[in-house]
Amino acid sequence: MHETPSAGPVGRSTRLAPVLGAWQLWGLAVGLVISGEYFGWSYGWAHAGTLGFLVTTLVVAVMYTSFIFSFTELTTAIPDAGGPFAYACRAFGPLGGAIAGWATIVEFVFAPPAIALAIGTYLCVQFPRLDPQWTAVAAYGVFMALNILGVTLAATFELVVTLLAIGELLVFMGVVAPGFSWASFAAHGWAGRDVLTPAAISGMLAATPFAVWFFLAIEGVAMAAEEAREPHRTIPRAYIGGMLTLVVLALGVMVFAGGVGDWRELANINDPLPRAMARVVGASSGWLHMLVWLGLFGLVASFHGIIMGASRQIFAMARAGYLPEALARVHPRFGTPWLAIVATGLAGIAAIFSDSLVVLGDQPLTAAIVTMAVLGAMVMYGMTMASLFALRLQEPTLQRPFPAIGYPWVPALALLLVTCCLGTVVWSNPGLGFSFGVLLAVAAVGSWHWRRRVSS
Repeated sequence: MHETPSAGPVGRSTRLAPVLGAWQLWGLAVGLVISGEYFGWSYGWAHAGTLGFLVTTLVVAVMYTSFIFSFTELTTAIPDAGGPFAYACRAFGPLGGAIAGWATIVEFVFAPPAIALAIGTYLCVQFPRLDPQWTAVAAYGVFMALNILGVTLAATFELVVTLLAIGELLVFMGVVAPGFSWASFAAHGWAGRDVLTPAAISGMLAATPFAVWFFLAIEGVAMAAEEAREPHRTIPRAYIGGMLTLVVLALGVMVFAGGVGDWRELANINDPLPRAMARVVGASSGWLHMLVWLGLFGLVASFHGIIMGASRQIFAMARAGYLPEALARVHPRFGTPWLAIVATGLAGIAAIFSDSLVVLGDQPLTAAIVTMAVLGAMVMYGMTMASLFALRLQEPTLQRPFPAIGYPWVPALALLLVTCCLGTVVWSNPGLGFSFGVLLAVAAVGSWHWRRRVSS
């Protein structure tokens, strides 16, 4: 059995206090993801059309459901702030842990800039003179500070804004329902291609990252497992309830938005919901202004929650010696990994201004950032499922309060679909795939050597 990463070669045994209950964890599970219902997914329409993207989304929903039902076994058996890093480290040793840890960091560091840019775009609807990028930087400043002030405050805030965001999505569906037409949704539904032709299938494959965006980061609850009360009870409830909530919201938002006019005008934009609602109630309606303002709660919930998850991953890797030890420091008053939160913010701000890099190609900045986050997620999911199988063989007596449902078939299905999704995203985005591979290899091997040097 490999060493437990939380102790680490630098001798730190710092632990985070278990203060979060089931409702707060459910709010975190949904809040981490709910911005995906507000923006980002409509880029998938540009590739696959409404019907093609619906098929892709259903496949991805099956992947996430099977993954979460398997993931809870590890989360409850090893409730460590490192999450996937801790599982892979225990199953495959230091290098395996480094790969999983850095894949998670890529996911959780690249997702917040996309959300921050969407916050800027939403605010520009009300204040056209604002610059979306600098508005995104300001959002980082506010929510880094809130995360530093304490996990209970941060999680309570997350629960409140998540409930408001869910309510707003339900209001959106209710308001646009009178203007919904299945004929409008299905028109050009395969992006102008014939059904099940190679071109249509290619479009559905290319839309995969944006279907993943509907559910991306729900696994971030694992990074709060160390701060959960009775994790063997609260975490499974949070995950299962959160996944059901998100599937219903994702399908409802996508179908209703696509059925109120020509959906092609909503592809490749960051604010599809306000544009869809404006078609039904008019650009000057109070409903529209309410959607813009309350819609920010959905973006804020995910932005705030993912910063929390990313900082815990950095904290855990630093505690185990894979990153500078300073990043594992806990604030003496607030009990939060404040330097890891600051590092998360600085990396995200750098990504916001990365639109001049050649690596992005001709994709919109938001689409490119989403794709990078998805690449990180798919590698981490694959490493996690592999860890589940490895630990079943290596540690058969490990206490598993919530064994994987349908083992080994459900975890095997999750691993198969994750592998297919990863291959699809790389095939559709070879430039970003190459850049991600180089980044992951350099970071993982570099931190592995750093750990060996520190521990020697």
